[in-house]
Amino acid sequence: MTDVTATLPRPGVPARTRRALALSGLGVTLTVVAVAGLGVGARDVAPGDVVAALLSPDLANPDHLVIRAMRLPRAGAGVVLGAALAVAGLLMQALTRNPLADPGLLGVNAGASAAVVLAIAAFGLSAPAALVWFAFAGAGAVAALVWALGTLGAGSATPVRLALAGAAVSGLLMSLVTALLLLSHETLQGFRFWMVGSLAGATPAALAQLVPAFAAGFALALWSGAALNAVALGDDAARALGVRLGAARAAALAAITLLCGAAVALAGPIGFVGLVVPHLARALMGPDQRWCLPAAALMGPILLLAADCLGRIVLRPDEVQVGVMTALIGGPAFVVLLRRIRVMQP
Repeated sequence: MTDVTATLPRPGVPARTRRALALSGLGVTLTVVAVAGLGVGARDVAPGDVVAALLSPDLANPDHLVIRAMRLPRAGAGVVLGAALAVAGLLMQALTRNPLADPGLLGVNAGASAAVVLAIAAFGLSAPAALVWFAFAGAGAVAALVWALGTLGAGSATPVRLALAGAAVSGLLMSLVTALLLLSHETLQGFRFWMVGSLAGATPAALAQLVPAFAAGFALALWSGAALNAVALGDDAARALGVRLGAARAAALAAITLLCGAAVALAGPIGFVGLVVPHLARALMGPDQRWCLPAAALMGPILLLAADCLGRIVLRPDEVQVGVMTALIGGPAFVVLLRRIRVMQP
């Protein structure tokens, strides 16, 4: 990832201008990474040919055909997935006021995994286009269950209640998933390819099916940004500022469910993007969620596309799935972040 902080002017320039320039730098970085990724694979394509394939394609040229038919849809899916996972992670950390939270804490990943295992074991499904809807439905159902459990009894759905409910439901579901996989070798074979997390199965047709969910999730995330700034001050302060805590938390939870549920349904569980990127966004933009959200939406695809490129290089002509690469990159990167920068509370 290039150093976007180099675009920042001297301290005398207003913070709004510095943040706008930082977002511009992230946009340029994302463009460079995406174009570079289009040229990387079992057969490398020169940057000039990549640009030519995008601007004036010659479908008689095999390199242009590969870029247009295979690598461009994969890069587009990587942009959407990276932005969705990063924004969902940022919302999750703000919602729970926990800098170590990620979208999986609400049980979204566990719900999607359980639904996929059920689809494979009970109905014999294996096509990604069919599994997408089971995974998305499972993610949404479990998120709703976690919200219901978090609101039981007196009081509202506090961050602690949501986190505890999510951890309990996730543990139960993953136990059931493990039991089903141990009992059926065929289910294990079908599930293990989805569980790794890969952009290879994120086909344009499957992505098109989930565009409404992604769009609604991003819209809810932007709408809840200002309210989450007040929530970060504490419940009492947020109420004093006129924030309706129940509505703010419900909107954030709905956005997390839509974004992460659709992402997991499309490509399987991909870790560390939703955990690491929010810290980078806050380190660059400060604590204001309204600026952190677009920064995370740009940083997430940069990380995911870079990991996908490395996965196609390290063992060529074979490739390492992007879910494995994000774990290999994200783990050490998170340790460095914890040691070198102040982890800013959401």
